[in-house]
Amino acid sequence: MAEDDRKIGDARKTWEERKLNPSLKRGAERKAKFVTSSGIEIKRAYDPEDLNDFDFVNELGFPGEYPFTRGVQPTMYRGRLWTMRQYAGFGSAEESNRRYRYLFEQGQTGLSVAFDLPTQMGRDSDHPLAEGEVGRVGVPICSIADMETMLAELPLDKISTSMTINATASILLALYLVVAERRGVGWDKVNGTIQNDVLKEYVARGTYIYPPRGSMRIITDIFSFATKEVPNWNTISISGYHIREAGSTAAQELAFTIADGIAYVDAALKAGLQLDAFASRLSFFFNVHNNFFEEVAKFRAARRLWAKIMKERFGAKDERSMMMRFHAQTAGSTLTAQQVDNNVVRVTMQALAAVLGGAQSLHTNSKDEALALPTESSVLLALRTQQLIAHESEVADTIDPLGGSYYVERLTTELEEKAVEYLSKIDDFGGAVAAIERGYMQREIQNAAFIYQREIETMQRIIVGVNQFTGGGEPPGEILRVKPELEEKQKAGVARVRAERNAQTATKALARVEAAAGGGQNLMPPIIDAVRGWCTLGEISDAMRKVFGEYIPVNTV
Repeated sequence: MAEDDRKIGDARKTWEERKLNPSLKRGAERKAKFVTSSGIEIKRAYDPEDLNDFDFVNELGFPGEYPFTRGVQPTMYRGRLWTMRQYAGFGSAEESNRRYRYLFEQGQTGLSVAFDLPTQMGRDSDHPLAEGEVGRVGVPICSIADMETMLAELPLDKISTSMTINATASILLALYLVVAERRGVGWDKVNGTIQNDVLKEYVARGTYIYPPRGSMRIITDIFSFATKEVPNWNTISISGYHIREAGSTAAQELAFTIADGIAYVDAALKAGLQLDAFASRLSFFFNVHNNFFEEVAKFRAARRLWAKIMKERFGAKDERSMMMRFHAQTAGSTLTAQQVDNNVVRVTMQALAAVLGGAQSLHTNSKDEALALPTESSVLLALRTQQLIAHESEVADTIDPLGGSYYVERLTTELEEKAVEYLSKIDDFGGAVAAIERGYMQREIQNAAFIYQREIETMQRIIVGVNQFTGGGEPPGEILRVKPELEEKQKAGVARVRAERNAQTATKALARVEAAAGGGQNLMPPIIDAVRGWCTLGEISDAMRKVFGEYIPVNTV
């Protein structure tokens, strides 16, 4: 090996003298320094010396084997392609259901639901704070009536449903389960995921309701309940997506997401749950940004780091507890209103990075999302992008095709090392919850976002069609507009539910939710009973507000 190293060193020196240095004298390179979003300097070329200490078995290994760098399944996409989800929801439950059924007809293999802001923040559609927001960025769901309409004609025992919902995740899960119950579908037959990751809401997104410690109580109650009652449901999708959308680097997305994951595991263990009973149902959700190789390396580093943490920090015995399974979505923040057709290319590059990185599930954004919710034709093109990668590129025919690349392996290791540095700082704060309460993660993301924007404005970072190559490009002829009358129809529906239900039953059910929140009993059974009693999402949220209060964000300036 030493002799091989000498040969490589001699060959490199000869190349530098005979080829590189004369080339640099003739003209400088495009940039003085090439770096990834995470500040990792990119060398001109990588060779075996960059992997001198690389341990193939312990750092790379084989697919479906600890530390899962190469994927969580032994056959990966050779056995089964990733789940193709197209995130959708708008206007009303009827309109959203129509879009879901259309996407399934076009070959979508998993349902992914977007909820409007009032639903996300625990307000019914007729609440004064909901005015103007009903159905704008997702489907409004206020009661069992809305959930039944949204899921009409969808086979709940055959599909996998992902719901992007956090502060009100317990209520939306309850609504889904009661619809299944009313259709005669056993809870052991339903399959899906609730995002349920409230910690990142305080860091990056803002659709929180209760303070962090009250939110953690609700989350661990969901863990405990679902482990026994809904065994095939993923009770959390620990989300780096929104952290990246807020402006973080890839290394920050990786570190802060895993820090939140550690906090959820800690909380569940403190609540008395057995690690190997719930850990296999944890899932993750990552962004796919534009730096192609950094994104591939990020996913590989994430799997390896999580496996080590679960095994070494928490003492997991079951290999399934060490596997990081994740959904990926192409980066909404990279889409531009200028020259929208360019977004098709961006999404394709990002989707390919997710596949080469080993995602279990993928959503591809539509080209017109920088302007409005996507039209039917643009969302179909986004789905077709996934199908083309799956069936025509043949990149799914071998597992981890970039594995062994000097560059990708080195980048994977460097991203893992940067993430570990962040995790050490977060541990010094006392964990993710304490770091959030002190504003640490928020400040780090804000600083990264500022640097990124400054690079665009000073032309250090080129965004095609925005700060360079701005000529050409026609505006789209059609964009989706949510009709204002849908809000009035939704308000009338909420009023009808309240008028027609048994008021005494609803009042008693809400009192039981409030009592459970204050008394320490698991919240899921009384929430499910409240849903059965036709209580609304806003009413159930308010019952918990009385006990937990509302979160006031920390000043991070």
